[in-house]
Amino acid sequence: MFAHRLLSIFFLPAIAVTSLFAQAQQRTARQTATTPKPVSHADILRGEYGRYRANNDLLFYDLDIRVDPEKKFISGRNTIRFKMLKDDTRIQLDLYDNLKVDKIVQVFEGNGSNKLITARLSRPLKYERDSGAVFIDFPETLKAGRTYSIDFYYSGTPQTIGRFGGFTFGKDPAGRPWIFTACEGEGASIWWPNKDQWKDEVESMKISVEIPNKLTDVSNGKFIGKTDLHDGYTRWDWLVQYPINNYDVSLNIGNYAHFADRLGDLSLDFYALPEDLEKAKKQFAQARGMIETYQHYFGEYPFKKDGYKLIQVPYAGMEHQSAVAYGNHFANGYLERDWTGVGISTRFDFIIIHESGHEWFGNSITAADRSDMWIHEGWTTYLECLYVEYMYGKADGLKYTNALKAKVRNQQPIIAPRGVNATPPQDMYFKGALFINTLRSVVNDDQKWWALLHDFYQHFKYQTIMTEDIVAYFNQKTRMNLTPIFNQYLRHTALPVLELKFGDGTVSYRWQADEPKFAMPVRVGTKDHWEIIQPTTEWKSMNTGLKREEFEVATDLYYVEVRKL
Repeated sequence: MFAHRLLSIFFLPAIAVTSLFAQAQQRTARQTATTPKPVSHADILRGEYGRYRANNDLLFYDLDIRVDPEKKFISGRNTIRFKMLKDDTRIQLDLYDNLKVDKIVQVFEGNGSNKLITARLSRPLKYERDSGAVFIDFPETLKAGRTYSIDFYYSGTPQTIGRFGGFTFGKDPAGRPWIFTACEGEGASIWWPNKDQWKDEVESMKISVEIPNKLTDVSNGKFIGKTDLHDGYTRWDWLVQYPINNYDVSLNIGNYAHFADRLGDLSLDFYALPEDLEKAKKQFAQARGMIETYQHYFGEYPFKKDGYKLIQVPYAGMEHQSAVAYGNHFANGYLERDWTGVGISTRFDFIIIHESGHEWFGNSITAADRSDMWIHEGWTTYLECLYVEYMYGKADGLKYTNALKAKVRNQQPIIAPRGVNATPPQDMYFKGALFINTLRSVVNDDQKWWALLHDFYQHFKYQTIMTEDIVAYFNQKTRMNLTPIFNQYLRHTALPVLELKFGDGTVSYRWQADEPKFAMPVRVGTKDHWEIIQPTTEWKSMNTGLKREEFEVATDLYYVEVRKL
């Protein structure tokens, strides 16, 4: 998601959103950023990976829906194929309460009277609804290791809520329908039935969207065709050939103009309103350099078979897998501002660089629980820093990175409570990136660091992971005990403080930190002659010819506080 999302919501004037609605959303976002939300029964049902989620493994979604812009109504079916991991008679899916469950049936593939034709048989299933959860019961035990399928039929008017609207029936500046989804915070079950959590992703997915003729739907995956249904509607079909997290699944319906490019054998497809086509052709050219940069560090674009798409939307942006949403006014910076305030942000389009970075971190590598969202946002914010370094040099990369310090609040730990659908604080972006930059300085060998980043990504791509997985990997590959450092930055609020006491030709030093075994090397001295020391939480001393006011700490390389006693 785009940085600062927790504080702001931006729509273009073309979308009819009342000022009261916008103010309410801004107020809610500010509260979310500073105060943990009380845990409710619904939060636990959404956030907990409980028995009826953990007993099965998702394999495939086939989402087939019809969108009626005039009635602001959707209806359709999600076919869900899953493998049981344990014997059981119930599974949990999710759908917002305001949407109607029309029916749920178990489906079987069987032979018809003509053995060359496969008949699709079904039987109705009973279900219970509870605060957005849908518990589906089967008449006999589903056996571990076996694969099953259900058809989940539903209908209704999805809610337009949240930072970017959830599911919005809007209009473009010319008054034409402009319909979009953006539901990371609200959950994908705001508009379609699914297992609404992050831990379990389908291996692939088909998306079919029926919309009025003359409109275009752009969804995730590879475009596989459109069919005139001869009733005023056309069906657009898309095939996702990789694992996908549920909030990435998206609809973008409008009067889009399309143009294309290629980067080697990777297809690049771009969609914009006809009135903005020339601006889009100019601005979207930045996508090539962005992809080349991230491929340099981490390896090839992760969804190569599906291709890369960039799609104009009437909000700032979202990282929808292989269908990145863009609403940054076709201008460099972030919403035409110098995002970091040091004269670098205006050299590139922030939304293209940040949201597309999520293809590597957030979409390819996904946090298994919302509490660990820094795996998405901290890493992708660090990718911005890498982009600046790759394009403009190490000095500007460091300047851009350190400008993020002004955005850090240090009011809550970056890792939120687990299993309760908790949203981490805004610090997951900026403090997360500064922490990763600190790790680079701890490794203190860029050749090893670049190899570590590349191998880390390649090791975990297409997986859902937790912070513990990252810590174990970094500990193993660096042969260092980085656990206390990870814990201090991610699980505590305060920064580590390097305390310094000066004597006659000596300086004593130690870390003041929440982690009792915190130990981290740091460079001290002067900028033209750094010396690496190894402070712990116990006092140590060293000789120095520097006076108190001359003795410096490399705070541009390590995100720490310094206290001269």
